[in-house]
Amino acid sequence: MRHLSIKTLADLTNTHIIGQELFVVEKIVFDSRKTFVPEHTLFVAIRSKNNDGHIYIHELYKKGIRAFMVEKSAEINYSLYSDAVFVECHNSIDCLQLLARKIRQEFNFPVIGITGSNGKTVVKEWLARILESRYKVGRSPRSFNSQIGVPISIWMLEDDIDYALIEAGISQPNEMLKLADCIQADYGVLTNIGQAHQENFSSLDQKLKEKLDLFKTTNALFSHDKSVIIEAVKHRFPDKKHFVCGSTTNADLRLIRQKQGKDSTELSLSWRKSHFDIQIPFTDSISIENTMLSVLVGLVLGVKVEELQQVMPSLQPIAMRLEQKEGINNCLLIDDGYNSDLTSLELALDFLNQMGAKRGLSKTLILSDIFQSGMSHDHLIREIKKLVKEKGVQKLIGIGPELHKAMQGENAYISTDDFIKAVNLNNFQDEAILLKGSRQFSFERISALIELRRHKTVLEINLNALSENVQFFRSQLNKETKLLAMVKAFSYGSGSFEIANLLQHQKVDYLGVAFADEGIELREAGITLPIIVMNPELNSFPLMLSYDLEPEIYSFEVLDAFNLAVQRHGLVDVPIHIKVDTGMNRLGFLPGELDTLLQKLNDATALKVSSVFSHLAGSDEVVHDEFTQQQIRTFTAACEKIRGALAYDFIRHILNSAGIQRFADAQFEMVRLGIGMYGVSANESDLLQSVITLKSYVSQLKSIKAGATIGYGRIGTATEDLKIAIVPIGYADGYNRRLSNGVGQVVINGELAPIIGNICMDMCMVDVTNCSVKEGDEVEIFGSNYTIYQIAQALHTIPYEILTSISRRVKRVYIME
Repeated sequence: MRHLSIKTLADLTNTHIIGQELFVVEKIVFDSRKTFVPEHTLFVAIRSKNNDGHIYIHELYKKGIRAFMVEKSAEINYSLYSDAVFVECHNSIDCLQLLARKIRQEFNFPVIGITGSNGKTVVKEWLARILESRYKVGRSPRSFNSQIGVPISIWMLEDDIDYALIEAGISQPNEMLKLADCIQADYGVLTNIGQAHQENFSSLDQKLKEKLDLFKTTNALFSHDKSVIIEAVKHRFPDKKHFVCGSTTNADLRLIRQKQGKDSTELSLSWRKSHFDIQIPFTDSISIENTMLSVLVGLVLGVKVEELQQVMPSLQPIAMRLEQKEGINNCLLIDDGYNSDLTSLELALDFLNQMGAKRGLSKTLILSDIFQSGMSHDHLIREIKKLVKEKGVQKLIGIGPELHKAMQGENAYISTDDFIKAVNLNNFQDEAILLKGSRQFSFERISALIELRRHKTVLEINLNALSENVQFFRSQLNKETKLLAMVKAFSYGSGSFEIANLLQHQKVDYLGVAFADEGIELREAGITLPIIVMNPELNSFPLMLSYDLEPEIYSFEVLDAFNLAVQRHGLVDVPIHIKVDTGMNRLGFLPGELDTLLQKLNDATALKVSSVFSHLAGSDEVVHDEFTQQQIRTFTAACEKIRGALAYDFIRHILNSAGIQRFADAQFEMVRLGIGMYGVSANESDLLQSVITLKSYVSQLKSIKAGATIGYGRIGTATEDLKIAIVPIGYADGYNRRLSNGVGQVVINGELAPIIGNICMDMCMVDVTNCSVKEGDEVEIFGSNYTIYQIAQALHTIPYEILTSISRRVKRVYIME
C-alpha cells in the first residue's frame, strides 16, 4: 500500500501546507458520495462546470476526514477545521497529475497504456486475465481513465508487480498529452477509433493523432490491422515496433477462420509461422476483435499458447450499461439511456439480438437523435439505417427533430412528449424493444410506459413507523455501539432502495445484504453507506470490488478467491468481515479452524479485517438462553484469539434484533438490526409500531346459492346462500395457498372475513355475507388489524417467511407523514 506524509506529498507537488505536516496519506478520494475510511484519507476538492468539491468539505470533516487538497482561490476558512490539514494548490487536477508523474518515475516495472474509442476497459480486463497466467499484474480500477482517474490509478499501483495496465480516455483535444506524461507508457495498446466523444474533434484523423500522443514513450505498439491506423503510426513513429492483429496477410496475429457455436466461438490463429486454436465464450464480432488484441499483447509479452488456451474459455463479459425489464404485452424492454453514439448503438443492438432471439421476439429500436457523432446529418442517417438493417431490426421509431426530418415523419416524432401523446401501447406485442437515447430525451418516461405495470394490490410501508422502530432499538444500545441494518431479501420484501435510503438518513453505520446483486442495486441507486454482502458468490467478486461491497468471509475457499480477485484489481486494504460459527452450524469458520485462518489472513496483506461476527441460533426464545450464552462465550474467545494475531483492531458483532432486547451485555462494538425494524419483535412488541400493510380491493361481488362450489378443486362449498368478494391477490403475489378455505382471513371495513375456496394464482374469494361491502372497497390482507403474527401462527411459520414471500410484482407504496 502506498503511503506518503503530507509534507512529502507537498514537496513533490510544490504546494503549501496548512496544518499538521505529519499526517500520512494512504487513500485519495474525490467523490464525496463514495464510501471511505476517514483515517489516512485525502479528499481532493475538484471544480467542474457542474460541481465544486469544496462545498463538501464541511460535511466530510464531520464524517472524520482530516486531510484535504484544495484550490487557493476557494478561500477556505481554515479556522473552522482546527485539527485538519490542507494542501493548498492552484488547480487540484494539475496537482494530482504532477503527483502521479513523480510517483511514476519511481516504478521499476513496465507500464502498458491502453486507449481507443471503445473497448478500453474490456481489453484491459481481458489482457490482465491473460498476463496473470504468468505475471503479477496491477491495473487501473473500473474505468478510471480520465484526467482524474488516471493519476489516482497510478497512486493505487503496488510496487511489487510485473506489469501495470493503465487505461486512458479523452473527450477534448490536448488532453492525452497530460495523461501520457502521467502514464509514461512502455507499451501502447490502441483498441479502435470510432465515433464516441467525436463532438470536440474535427475528424477521426484528428482524434487518432490525439490518441497516439499516449505512445510517445513506448517501445512497442499494438493495434488492429486497419490501414488508417497503420499509416498513422508509421508516419508518427517510424522507428517503433508496431504489432497488429486481424485477418489480413500483414497481421502479426492472423485470424485464419472462426467457427461459431451457440454460446462460443473457436478461433484458428496464425502467429510467427505456427497455428493454434483458442475458444472464447462470445459470438459477437466486437468481442472477437477485443480478444485478438488481448491475445496479441499477451503473446508478445511472453505468454505461452498453452496458457492462452487455458485462460480464454473463462473470460468474463464486462458489465454493459443495459437494463433488462419485463414489458407489457409479452414484450422485453432493454433500457440503455446512458449515452448515444454509433459504436454503443451497435453494442446495444447485438444485445437486443441476443435477448430477443432467446424468446423468439421481433426486434424494435426506439432511438433518439445522436449529437456526438462528428458526422454530417446525411452520413449519420445512412449509418443508422445500415446498422438497423444489418442487425435485423423490424421496427425503428425515431425521436428528435433530425430523425423526424430524415424519416419524413413516418414512425418518427419531434420530441419524447410527442411520442408519448401519440403512442398506442397495444401496438407493442411480442417484441424485444431497445430504448437507446441521449439523456436529454428523458427516455425513462417511455420506459415507464412500456414496462409491465403492477396491479392495484400494494404493499404499504410506513416510513415514519420504521424510523420510530429504529430509534426504539437505538435506545437499547450504548451510545458508542454501531448499528448494522439488514436490508437483505429486498429489505424483507419491503423494497431495498427506499428502506436503505431512509436508513442512510437515520445515520446507521452499515447495511447488510444477502447477495452482491442487492448491493449493486443499492449502489446504482445512490446509497453510499458501507455494505456487507452476507452470502457472496465467487463469480461476483469483480463486481463487488467495482461497487465497494464488502464480503462476509466464511470459508477458506471464499477467502482465497476474494484475495485473488483483490490482487488482480491491484487494490489494498480491502475490508472483509469474518464469520465465526459458534453453534448455528451454518456458514462460518469453526473455532478449530482459527489457526489456519489467522495464518492466511496474515499472508493476505491486501485484505483488512473490518469486523468479526457470529449468528445466534435461538436468541428469541427463553428455552435456548443457556445455549445463547455459550455462543457468546465461544465468540468472545474466538475474537480474543484473532485480535491477538492481527496487528490492528476490528469490530465485533453477534446480536440480532431479538438479541438486542434480550442480551444487552453482548453488544460489543456493533449489533445487527433486521426484522425488528418492521415491528416484529421477540418481546415488548407493543412498544414497536406496525410498518407494513398488505392491501388489495374488492374487484367483484357475487351472490352464491346454497350448495354451489367455489374455486379450483371445489373445496369451497356454500352451506347457505352467500355473498362473496373477489380480491385480486393470489399465490403469485406471495399470498400463501395454505391460507385457503377458512384458514386465513382478511379485513374489510374493519370486519374479519374468511377465505373461501382455494386461493388462486392471481385472486382469492372471501365470504362477506355478514359484512357491509361494496365493489372497490379496500381489503387488508395483513397490517394493524390482522397482524402478520396471526398469519404466521395460522401457517405454523414465522413472520420472516410471510414478509419475504411477497412478490416483487406487488407494488410497494411508501408513506411518510
